[in-house]
Amino acid sequence: MAVMGHGIRHAAHADVARRLRRAEGHLRGVIGMLEAGRPCVELAQQLAAIEAAVAKAKRELIQTHIDQCLDRAVAEGRAEEALGEMRLIARYL
Repeated sequence: MAVMGHGIRHAAHADVARRLRRAEGHLRGVIGMLEAGRPCVELAQQLAAIEAAVAKAKRELIQTHIDQCLDRAVAEGRAEEALGEMRLIARYL
């Protein structure tokens, strides 16, 4: 099955990239904390914040895909293709 929307950039992609860059910086900070010997409780707290940030970015990416790519496919009469792709993307929810 071909994946729809390959190579298409949405306006939301810039926001997702911004969120991921922020999480990347946060992760670098946590690595520094780890190397500095900071308490495990602090490290776990910061890692939980990073996980939440990445999860939010993933949700935004998937929601945008559903709202734009899959809706467009259905409107264009490609409902079966959209349903197949929804099955694929649901694995990441």
